[in-house]
Amino acid sequence: MARSYTAKDIVVLEGLEPVRRRPGMYIGGVDATGLHHLLWELVDNSIDEAMNGHTDRIAVTLHKDGTSATVADNGRGIPVDRHKQYKKSALELILTTLHAGGKFEATSYYHSGGLHGVGASVVTALSESLIAKVRRDGHEFEQRFARGKATTALKKLGKARGSGTTIFFRPDGKIFPNVQFDGKRIAALLEAKAYLHRGLMVEFRNEAAGTKAVYHYEDGLRAFLAKIIGEGGGVPLADEVVSIEKDQDGIHLECAMAWTEATEERVRSYVNSIPTSSGGTHENGLKSGIVKAIRNYLSVHNLLPRGLTITADDAREGLVVVLSVRVSEPQFQGQTKERLNNPEVTPVVDGIVRTALENALNANRSAGDAIAGRVVLSARARSASRAAAEQVVRKSAISHRLNLPGKLADCTSTDPTKCEIFIVEGDSAGGSAKQGRDRKFQAILPLRGKVLNTEQASTAKVLLNKELSDLVSALGCGTGKNFDAGKLRYHKVCLLMDADSDGNHICTLLLTFFFRHLPELIRQGYVYISQPPLYRIDAGKETLWARDDAQRDKLLSGMNGQRGKVHVTRFKGLGEMNPVTLKETTLDPTRRAILRVRIGDALATDRAIQTLMGRDVAPRFEFIMERAPKVDEVDV
Repeated sequence: MARSYTAKDIVVLEGLEPVRRRPGMYIGGVDATGLHHLLWELVDNSIDEAMNGHTDRIAVTLHKDGTSATVADNGRGIPVDRHKQYKKSALELILTTLHAGGKFEATSYYHSGGLHGVGASVVTALSESLIAKVRRDGHEFEQRFARGKATTALKKLGKARGSGTTIFFRPDGKIFPNVQFDGKRIAALLEAKAYLHRGLMVEFRNEAAGTKAVYHYEDGLRAFLAKIIGEGGGVPLADEVVSIEKDQDGIHLECAMAWTEATEERVRSYVNSIPTSSGGTHENGLKSGIVKAIRNYLSVHNLLPRGLTITADDAREGLVVVLSVRVSEPQFQGQTKERLNNPEVTPVVDGIVRTALENALNANRSAGDAIAGRVVLSARARSASRAAAEQVVRKSAISHRLNLPGKLADCTSTDPTKCEIFIVEGDSAGGSAKQGRDRKFQAILPLRGKVLNTEQASTAKVLLNKELSDLVSALGCGTGKNFDAGKLRYHKVCLLMDADSDGNHICTLLLTFFFRHLPELIRQGYVYISQPPLYRIDAGKETLWARDDAQRDKLLSGMNGQRGKVHVTRFKGLGEMNPVTLKETTLDPTRRAILRVRIGDALATDRAIQTLMGRDVAPRFEFIMERAPKVDEVDV
């Protein structure tokens, strides 16, 4: 413990050193999401030029090494003239100084994705190499940077036509544990940018994969909506898509929406072309306006059955919508901009959407009646499932042991923060787990076979499934509208499956259930995946455990024949383990390995689950065929 605290203990971080010391404050972390955020910052700067009418072409190149990229546009080009106050070029000032840029005033950019003047300088700070080239005023200029500082002076390379900015960068391996860009992730974001800006040409060259794609959509959000609906294997109800575009009170709104037969509501929202995966005030206005328009339509045309109440969820069930708003002074939650906080946006979006949707429904009565019928059907299904839902929701802490499934082996502790439940594959494995557990704080719930695929299932259908109904009952927190995290009976929900392909499939089915019907359990960090061993390695008097083939091979190669006779045993399943072995390798908190499930990129996670678990076979087939050559052996 420090014995003194004086002025000499105060550290002042200058320049971009704060970014390098605490990168998570600026890009959310140093994982894959944070790495790609650097690229998004540069792309968004080019998009800002497009939003303000200064560029119609953006090119992104992922270089062959997979660890560097280039972003280029034909916009105005970053200014290179010398700044009178700071005695350096505007280019160097923007790329090496926090809160320096041309977006603080509305004279250069009316709409912009970032107004903090932080993005470009953060990329410079976290790159081991960055080269900026600018074409403007009839010449091309270049300046090089490394880890937040200029390494060369601004150079005039020669005469050049046109204007624009090109930035090459390689993220710093001292900051990021894994500097490897994901081509598919980049392609998906660039495609979305092209959808959001009608007429914009976005080119993506992936040198690592040897591919080139050009994204250009004149239909904008309507084409984007069709793609999203198609990914889910559905079609618009009555083939009707509602498109809205309007400027009001300084806000430009574009929206495309349609109802489908699917059960979930899917909303993709953007502010100044930035994806807002956590929603915000613009989404609140959108949802409120839609519900008001649906209720007004039902009331005006007497389509609401007597005694039936329409909830917001009923009105939006099966809805797929893309919303894009442009705001002159966006207030984002954090530098990663996942949520919009401007309160004045909600009533404006609400009013625009409500009026436009009502007009569209009344102008096309056949489509309006079809959507109204879909909403009424949803309300009836919700009403019919209410009794079933109430049967599986724990009412209070006093009744925490009432109405629990009979096959649940509960723990004796009643403190949720100390309790954990293992959801186990099969009765045989459940028996071993029950004998090997610590009864004080560990509960066991065995499941029979593969559970229902809930990707397209409604809450009512989920609660009618015996295995999932038992699971909801055991957890005690309810689901859907009845969800209450405060009633969760275990703060560790561990998925314990066989370490083979069937076990992985069951684990994926359960993760789909949690993501679609109990997402807050994942977001709040309650869901885990247990890591049981697949192999036992007996080397002399020592016993080692391996979770997969790779770990087995690594352990065997490390022995180098020094431990005498080596015997390797492969477990066919958890049920083959005796209770002592299962406890030692998988249940004992002091020796086990468990992985906490987290949602990194919500949109990417949503797409992955749609691909793996959705009705459309084509994306799943493509996913499997891409990875088939990498599979050495298949469990049979």
